[in-house]
Amino acid sequence: MRLNIDVTMDYQLTGHDTVLLTLEAAETDGQTVIESTLDVEGADLRWIEVEGMPGRRVWAHVTSDRMRLRYRARVEVTRTCADLERLVGTAMRDLPGEVVSYLRPSRFCQSDLLTEFATQQFRGLEGGARIAAIVDWARSEISYVSGSSSATTSAIDSFIARKGVCRDYAHLVCSLARAGNIPARYTSVYGADVDPPDFHAVAEVWLEGAWHLVDATGMSSAADMVVIGSGRDASDVAFMETEDWARPLWQAVDVRRV
Repeated sequence: MRLNIDVTMDYQLTGHDTVLLTLEAAETDGQTVIESTLDVEGADLRWIEVEGMPGRRVWAHVTSDRMRLRYRARVEVTRTCADLERLVGTAMRDLPGEVVSYLRPSRFCQSDLLTEFATQQFRGLEGGARIAAIVDWARSEISYVSGSSSATTSAIDSFIARKGVCRDYAHLVCSLARAGNIPARYTSVYGADVDPPDFHAVAEVWLEGAWHLVDATGMSSAADMVVIGSGRDASDVAFMETEDWARPLWQAVDVRRV
């Protein structure tokens, strides 16, 4: 499947600013970037890799008080949807070093505070069967409500409120997976069926020696999403970070199947 991505952003900055952008499609397993262009008006760009985290980041030094950008890409997605319930988990002693950090609590994924709940709720389930049960629980217990959370909302906040957006679903799935000793990371993606159209967030879980994408909102699947980047939680892959205050004037994300 091929997807066309078109992102436009216009932000008011506090004077000259350096902006960290995480919005380009990653060169990673299951997808190939056929073409990609990033134009940031009047800015010097420097691409960087983040150790242990897929996807490139871009430092954009903006020389005015406005950041206007356009990102366009065409991506071929070749990954398929795995049958979660058939996937086997990996024993702790066999986990590779690069996934161990995704077992631990993080700023927005306080898995240690959900251990008792996860033990009771998903008792007797292991590996992919446990993840499938976590996704089913999130879909039945959490209501998708636009504007119901903020940049400071954590998995515990969403667990208590029983509502949120894609970011919150991803944090909850990651937290509940980690509470059951299954490595899980937060992943930002593009999806053609995301409503309202925007940057999207899903979870990835480590099963049978590989990462598997899981979208508890049901808006996308592994076969029709484009990965941007992954990290411990949303703080690692925010699409835009600035040194000082910034105000959005216009932002649009358009993702279409070719």
